[in-house]
Amino acid sequence: MGFVKGLKCKECDKTYPKKALHVCSFCFGPLEVDYEYEEIKKVISREKIESRQKNMWRYKELLPLDGEPTVGMQVGYTPLIKANNLAKKLGVDELYIKNDSVNFPTFSFKDRVVSAALSKARELGFDTVACATTGNLGNAVASQAVQGNFESYIFMPANLEQGKVIGTSIYGTNVIGIDGNYDGVNRMCSEIADKYGWAFANINIRPYYAEGSKTYGYEIVEQLGWKAPRHIVVPMAGGSLIIKIGKAIKEMAMLGLIDESDTTLYGAQASGSSPISTAVKNGWDHIKPVKPDTIAHSIAIGNPADGYYSIKAINESGGWAEDVSDEELVEGIKLLASTEGIFTETAGGVTVAVTQKLLEQGRIPRDEAIVISITGNGLKTLEAVLDKVEKPCVIKANIEEFNALMEKKEICTA
Repeated sequence: MGFVKGLKCKECDKTYPKKALHVCSFCFGPLEVDYEYEEIKKVISREKIESRQKNMWRYKELLPLDGEPTVGMQVGYTPLIKANNLAKKLGVDELYIKNDSVNFPTFSFKDRVVSAALSKARELGFDTVACATTGNLGNAVASQAVQGNFESYIFMPANLEQGKVIGTSIYGTNVIGIDGNYDGVNRMCSEIADKYGWAFANINIRPYYAEGSKTYGYEIVEQLGWKAPRHIVVPMAGGSLIIKIGKAIKEMAMLGLIDESDTTLYGAQASGSSPISTAVKNGWDHIKPVKPDTIAHSIAIGNPADGYYSIKAINESGGWAEDVSDEELVEGIKLLASTEGIFTETAGGVTVAVTQKLLEQGRIPRDEAIVISITGNGLKTLEAVLDKVEKPCVIKANIEEFNALMEKKEICTA
């Protein structure tokens, strides 16, 4: 049996049963999962976690199911890499990359939240799942819906990168492209969820879905030798991931799994869609919605659902938020690839470039441990770098032409 009491409003603390609900009927605040932490403390330990399979469900007491997971049992436990080459380039002492670009099965951190969402949808008796997506979530829902024998519907802006469109359609799901940005897609999907009674991962199942993000934070702590990261840079779209990483670290401290939780959180956005970073930099408590205009489609949300709470989490940790241009994020992609051999998508380029900017500003100390969050794979967003890499050199298949090329020491074009 699980340790979920039910749902609770983040604003007024009104409680609700374990159903497909996401908004408080009293104050319209967001709902979150309410756990029996005192009971969890009696049964959880480092040794118990370490004895389990290396996937996100090794932390199952802190995840929102009543029983065992039924979808996505192989998701998670991605590498935490000591990034010595990038550290040298950035002039820092200790740097790590949490690399969800190799997460199973669709190469992004969204596999985590979908595993939690669809497993809960199964417990709640749904047979059809859906989502509004900027790309990665659609990939994950479509893939894991097949694994779980669900009917699925994916709603996405029609202008997404082809890698993400094909990476959703290949699973045989029902893909609906919308002429407009993500915020419009999301509004429409809220109406569809009410009318058709489907389990929308990031709408009516959102409280359970969001809990899957915590496993990203749990893994970092365990992989650092049961120690909270001192500084962590996180990409922000809707804002949920940075909140849940902070929550995960606090939970581990509360349960006695680590000694302290002194992590400073830093949010990263693209300048063409930066309502959260703009609010933090201006000292605002609330975001002002924007119309996204960036190549970083996976984090291009102009009216983020968790904007207020992500601002709060950053400020409470003593952190900061920053944004970078499309040109800067492309350089971030290339920098990570050329130093650590990791090809990240545009959101990862944002976190790398923002980390560099925060170091230059003196907001992150160069002599303390830093974790950069990489949440998606570059093979999905080839368009972003298509004209930014050197073309291959083409010669005939003989040694004379190669010798001539080596003597010139020049790069030829195809």
